[in-house]
Amino acid sequence: MKKLSHFGKGSEISMVDVSAKATTVRKASARGFVRLSKPVLEQVRRRKTPKGDPLEIARIAGIAAAKRTSEWIPLCHPLPITHIDVIATLCQNGVEVTSSVTAAAQTGVEMEALVAVAAAALTVYDMCKALDKSIEITDIYLVEKTGGKSGDYRRKTQRTK
Repeated sequence: MKKLSHFGKGSEISMVDVSAKATTVRKASARGFVRLSKPVLEQVRRRKTPKGDPLEIARIAGIAAAKRTSEWIPLCHPLPITHIDVIATLCQNGVEVTSSVTAAAQTGVEMEALVAVAAAALTVYDMCKALDKSIEITDIYLVEKTGGKSGDYRRKTQRTK
């Protein structure tokens, strides 16, 4: 069984030392969902929420958050991200948020992809909360990652919208 990487000798917590690892291209993508009521969904569809277009603001928020992941997650390394894409798509019962992050680095970008989705989903909530406070953020998960010592990962099943 693999061990948790953020524990040093004994049980003290430490940032993983990646200085000996090779710099390689690493990519990760993540997904999340924001469940909206029909009336809110219609407002979003018309881009008529009290604060403006939630899909575009969510996209920008996700990109900005991914770049600051090491400030959100205490033991995350700051990475030289070379590309971030966040897409917020209207669906039948909400908004699907996806992200894709790339970096040439010594450690992976999984957390950056997940933070991008989380921030974008929270932004949809913030943009729509004046209309309905019962909005749900669900199913945030890593879809795939490539590069690095641990190899590639692709989630076997994805939840449907």
